[in-house]
Amino acid sequence: MINRQRGWAALSASVLTTVTILAGCSSEPAPSGGAQTGTGSTSGSPVELGSKPLEFTFYGHYDWYTMPPWGEDAATKWIKENKKVTVKPVNSGGAAKQKLNTMIASSELPDVIWTDRGSDVEKLREAGMLVAYDEYIEKYPNLKKWLGPEGLNMLRSPDGKIYQFPNWYTNQPNGNAGYVVNKKIYKELGSPKLETTDDLYAYLKMVKEKYPNVVPYEPHLAKDGQGLDVLYSAFAENHPNSFVGNRAVPNGDKLTSIFTDPVFREATQYTSKLFREKLITQDALTQTVDQITEKVVNGNVAVFAGASPTDIGLKAHTALSAKDPEAGYFVIWPIHKPGLDKNKIFPGNYTQLGWNVSLITKAAKDPEAIFAFLDWYTGPEGQRVQMWGPPGTYWDGLEADGMTPKFTEKYSSDTEGLSKLQSVTINMMWNGNTVYIDSTKAKYENTLPVEKRNWATRWQSEITWKTQANATEFINLKPLPDSPEGISEQTINDIFLEARAKALYAKSDEEVLAILDKAEKDAQAAGYAKLLEYKTQKWQENLKKMKGGK
Repeated sequence: MINRQRGWAALSASVLTTVTILAGCSSEPAPSGGAQTGTGSTSGSPVELGSKPLEFTFYGHYDWYTMPPWGEDAATKWIKENKKVTVKPVNSGGAAKQKLNTMIASSELPDVIWTDRGSDVEKLREAGMLVAYDEYIEKYPNLKKWLGPEGLNMLRSPDGKIYQFPNWYTNQPNGNAGYVVNKKIYKELGSPKLETTDDLYAYLKMVKEKYPNVVPYEPHLAKDGQGLDVLYSAFAENHPNSFVGNRAVPNGDKLTSIFTDPVFREATQYTSKLFREKLITQDALTQTVDQITEKVVNGNVAVFAGASPTDIGLKAHTALSAKDPEAGYFVIWPIHKPGLDKNKIFPGNYTQLGWNVSLITKAAKDPEAIFAFLDWYTGPEGQRVQMWGPPGTYWDGLEADGMTPKFTEKYSSDTEGLSKLQSVTINMMWNGNTVYIDSTKAKYENTLPVEKRNWATRWQSEITWKTQANATEFINLKPLPDSPEGISEQTINDIFLEARAKALYAKSDEEVLAILDKAEKDAQAAGYAKLLEYKTQKWQENLKKMKGGK
């Protein structure tokens, strides 16, 4: 599955302040352009897409996001012509915070807002700006079918209703986190056992000795965790790296400090040791993605680890193996500390709710028609068109199950053309259905000989999907940015990032522990205990929701 891990912008405190002010002035914000506010009525028959034109505005709330022109690529052109749907972009112009702030203040909301889940969405809901989906979910089949009741419960707001349509949601494991190994170097070094942390250390030392111009261990963007967090998972069973991201580690029914977590302390000592001995690239905290990609693609990396190393790995393997069949990369089963069960090691994680969400605002003239489109878009036909284009090119007709496309010869022969299409449509995958896409790809790939399978899909089905933990219970733990806990969290995040950087450069294991001890002391002074209490409460609420409670 295509990587969805990026640095997402969030609503600013100024935006949230504006929302709060408007909520106090009116529970029904004026719609965009003076149109009648959408009420979300679901009386009558379901909306039939294509029976009449549907046009709505769409705002992606990210600095980096600019929506491709609708109707200019083959997929959205087909949707426009056959379903009579036109989506008009409202772009952030690289300043998402200011853009949304302006739209809220001027009562010129877009029909749909695409943004991160969490407390910021709740601010918009509390201000009366969002349309609830509950009746729509019962009326239209796809979201309910593919997400399931547990996932739907996790989407519920404090009022018990659902306002968010998730993207890349799932009810089965997915993800790419783990380790990619240079095939040629590995064979030339005798294909040694590469299973435990001891094995990895010995292997990296061999690489450094035999290949002085090769990076033994490349941790991708270490400043964001990446390959460091992957190694964290190696030191305990059932200890995914989401604990690091949340700065909170389960201990019984409470969440506790990351700085005092024995697993984090041991893993940090291990990575510091690798760095001290120059087994990790020495510019790990400053390098760019382009620099990392160049090294991997040129074959100058022995082991490459991260949240989704298969993305660059696919590009690198394709380039290297085209020149030399013995060259390229392969994926190994996650590294584990000696004595642990390798099947309980999870270098990455996934959540049922996936990535971000689409919110229909009360500015929409016909919110039900928009929901009907989103529900079709996330269903099998919508996903097929987005992922592989309209029928007749890369697929034509369906298998006996009525859902799986019959891929054409061009699907395998015109990989460049398909990649070009997907490079556009991936930026309009607002309601990605992970289970449908991944299952369809894997089903087709498994009919091919190993040498003809897509490199990434092969390793996903054989290793990475099997080694990602379900972290759904740990989502939505972030407090409001302007709350006491939110202010503490920002300070503690800063303390964490500084401590991990210092620990990487530490001269000894003892110095690593001293750095983490000081970080713990500073974090407690910044309100860490209260923050952990808050996160524990949210975690327990999640567990209740997942069991069907509200």
